[in-house]
This record gives sequence, structure tokens and C-alpha cells, in this order.
Amino acid sequence: MLEPQGSDYIWIVVVGFILAFVLAFGIGANDVANSFGTSVGSKVLTLKQACVIATIFEVAGAILIGARVSDTVRKGIIDINSFNGTEELAMMGSLSALTGTSVWLLIATFFNLPVSGTHSVVGATMGFALVAHGLSGVKWPTFGKIAGSWVISPIMSGIVSSLIFIFVDKTILKKEESFESGLKFLPLFYAFTITINLFSVFYKGSQVLGFHKIPLYGVFILTFGGGLLTALFVKIWVAPYMRRRIIHEVACSEDVGAVICSPTESPDDNLAVEIVTSNGNCKNATPEKVPLEKTSKTDSSACNGEALSPAETDLETSRISTNTILSGSPTDEKQLIEDDSPIPPHEHHEHHIRNVRLRTYSMGMQVPDHEIKVLDEPKTGKLFAFLQIMTACFGGFAHGGNDVSNCIGPLISLWTIFYSGYIQQKVDIPVWILFYGGAGISIGLWVWGRRVIKTVGEDLTPITPTSGFTIEIGSAITVLIASNLGIPISTTHCKVGSVVMVGRVRAKESVDWTIFRNVVLAWLVTMPVAGALSAVSYLGLRELV
Repeated sequence: MLEPQGSDYIWIVVVGFILAFVLAFGIGANDVANSFGTSVGSKVLTLKQACVIATIFEVAGAILIGARVSDTVRKGIIDINSFNGTEELAMMGSLSALTGTSVWLLIATFFNLPVSGTHSVVGATMGFALVAHGLSGVKWPTFGKIAGSWVISPIMSGIVSSLIFIFVDKTILKKEESFESGLKFLPLFYAFTITINLFSVFYKGSQVLGFHKIPLYGVFILTFGGGLLTALFVKIWVAPYMRRRIIHEVACSEDVGAVICSPTESPDDNLAVEIVTSNGNCKNATPEKVPLEKTSKTDSSACNGEALSPAETDLETSRISTNTILSGSPTDEKQLIEDDSPIPPHEHHEHHIRNVRLRTYSMGMQVPDHEIKVLDEPKTGKLFAFLQIMTACFGGFAHGGNDVSNCIGPLISLWTIFYSGYIQQKVDIPVWILFYGGAGISIGLWVWGRRVIKTVGEDLTPITPTSGFTIEIGSAITVLIASNLGIPISTTHCKVGSVVMVGRVRAKESVDWTIFRNVVLAWLVTMPVAGALSAVSYLGLRELV
């Protein structure tokens, strides 16, 4: 047993808090992309807006539901009783775990790889335990459950997201009046999301906040009552407001589009785009897929008396009515981008014009399958844009609750040993440590998070507000279920699984499998690398005590 709060070991605590902040920073820069990458990728939020919202909900999730998973990371993976009598080595082990996880996450973020913070911290914790006590130092049955959840979670998340998308597709997107159908389901979507969030907060809730004293019937009253009130509020106030606002915005954007693009003779289909192919035939591109095709000049009778110059057209937004024939110069490369594009002008060298995102490329450019764009009907897309913001908040809350354990699990072990002088089986995790982890995650997102947000949100597969909504809610449900069970699953796995499976369901050729392969390879090397870094750190640090 150590002397409680002894001055000989205070340096370990100080270094531990610094490394925990670095780890939280790395998780914020890497893992928060899981919650808000799709929102930025589908142009619903700018990067700045995503960072503000993420900060609020990540910290709230960390404080309200973060304690359960943190306890699993602290004592569920390794046998902490094996360090009784050698508490100083347990402190060094926690310091080593923080070191290995921090270094690997920062390396992965530098190379734009959305690796799992959960994999990193589990691998790092096992790394020092294996060096200290060999195979007996690890709780293999618990590790087996955690590892199994890593395989199941992306599949489960993808299935849930795909089922929700199929429901949305059948009941809303394929209806003749998809916008009105979406408004009818709006109260249900909001109520469902709020109910799940409230249940995750109150069921076996925070002991520090007193939520654990609420009986089960009280939890159901609070959660379903909150969901019902939400549905009534959305039905009476939110839905009518959104109808008026969206109709006005779409009408304004159509006026802007009419100035830039020449109109056709076909007003019936509000989202039809007529493209003249190389053989002179007209091709109607539907809202589901707008492929890029080679075009050439034809006579004026080819397509409603209009002809396109040799250009290939790529529509990248669902924000405007595209009942136009798009024309561009055969020699110039023109790019018209929205004002609120999250990518700065110096990176894409594109001209900004409000509410329009149109690119024309020189003739003959080959376009990979995964670059085929999937579009929503404008008003329906805007409706789901608001829903996607809500579900991104939901996802951020779930992420804060699950992944804050990655940075403060080892820190809690370090702090409790220093504070009490011995290894405690049961610990009431201080709220200020949960807040510390949540704050570090938020700062990491603000400073460095944009790199991975772009990979998850834009590079893997094209994402629209409707598909983004289903991806967010499916993965968040999976993460919250695991958090309530105290299982530290990978939010990265859940989100990427949902992105890929929804991409396959909606447009079978729209996934960039090269990037997906690189992401999976990064997952496979995460545990061994983090474990090795932690083991090496432990070998060096134990010589200091």
C-alpha cells in the first residue's frame, strides 16, 4: 500500500493527466468524426457548426453516461488485484496505457485513418498487463466479449441503419409527395430519438447525479412521457414552421438557379436533368443517380431544341431544383460551390455562388463508380437535413458516453490509487474527471478534427441528408445499447459499418472500396501497435520505481 497522496508519486499523476488530455485530444480529432462526419459530408452543417454542436453533446454524454464504460476499461480488461502490494507498478501501467494509446491515435489522425480509440485503449491496457504478469494478467473471458462486440457492432449498426433507410425509402422517398410524407413522420422521428436518449440517461444512470435511484417504472414514465411531449411539440409547432421555411428556401434557390442555368421545356419533373449523350440521345437522370456522361454537340432538335457543349456534368447537391439543361465551356473548368461549404476556398480553388454546386469537366474524363452522386428531392432533402442535425447530436451524446472511457479509464485507475493509496474495486467516478475527458475531446475536434471528418463524411461514399439521417440514428442506437451494458464497443466500427451498408443499399456502386480497405487495415493493426507502444513504455517506466 502506498502513502495516500504521497509526494513521491505526484509526478506520475501530473504526467498522467497531461497524457489523458493528449489522448482525449486525439480521440476528439479522430473519433468525433463518427458523429458529425456525415453531417458535414452531406453539406447539412459547416465544420464550424459541427464543432459547436459536438462540443455541447460530447461533454453532456461524457458526464451523464460515461461512468459505466469507464469502469469496464479500468478493471474489466485486466486483473487489477494482481497489482496488490505493487500499487506503484499499477500506476506506471496506467501511465503506459495512456502513452501507447495517445501516440497511436495521433499517428493515425495524421494519416487520416479513422481508427478505433476503443481498440487502442484495450490494446494498450493489455500490453502493459502482459509484460507485468504474463497471460494471467488479462481477463480473457471479458476480452473475448469485447472483441466479439467489435465484430458484431458494425454489422448490427449497418443492419439497423439499412432497415431504417428502407423504411424511410418506402414510406417517404418513393411517395409522390415525399416532402408531405416526411412532415407526417417528423413527430415520430423526433419522439423516437428523444425517447432513446432519455432512457440511456435515466436507466441505471449516474450515481453522482442520483439517477440510479429512479425505479424502473419511473424511467419508463420519464422516457415515454418525454417522447410524447416531444411528438406533440413537433406536430403543433415544428412541422408547420419547417414546411413554411423549406418551401420558401427552395423557391429562392430555384430563382437563383434560373439565373445561372438555362431552362428547359419540361417543367413537370422538378428534379429531372436532361443530358445529351455522345450518340445524340436524351437521357433523364433520376434523383437516385445522376451519372456523369460524355456529351458532344448535336443539332438543335436533339433535345428540346437545346444542345450541350462537350462537357460532363456532376450535380453534387440536393439543395436546388435541377430542372435545367446544364451547359459549360468545353475548355474551361468551372466550379460553382455553396457559400457555406465547409472546405475553405484555398483548398478547392472553386468559385462560390449561393445555393449552387455545379462542376463541368473537360470531355473524356472517366468517373469511378463511387463518384456517382445520389441526390434527394430538394424539399425532402432539406427536411431530413434538420433531422440529421438532431441525430448527429444524438450520436455525439452516445459517443461522449462510450468513448470518454478511452481517455479517463486509465486516468481514474491512476488517480484512485494515488488518492487512497490502494487499488479500489468500486469507485464513484468524480464528475470533474468526466468533464475533463469531455473537454479534451472537444478541443481535439476543434483543432484537428477536420481531417478525419472529411474521410468519414465524404470519401467513403456519397451521403445525402436522408441516408445521413439513417446512418446517424442506426449507429447511435447501437452505441447507446452497448454503453448501457457497459461494453466499450467501437463507435468507429459502427459508423463506418452503417455508411458502407446504407451506401450499398441505396446505390450499389457508390462505395469507394479502396478507402474502406485502408480503414479496415488500420483497425487490424491498432491493437498490436498500441499494445506494443504501451509495453515498451512500461518496461522503461517501471525502472523508475
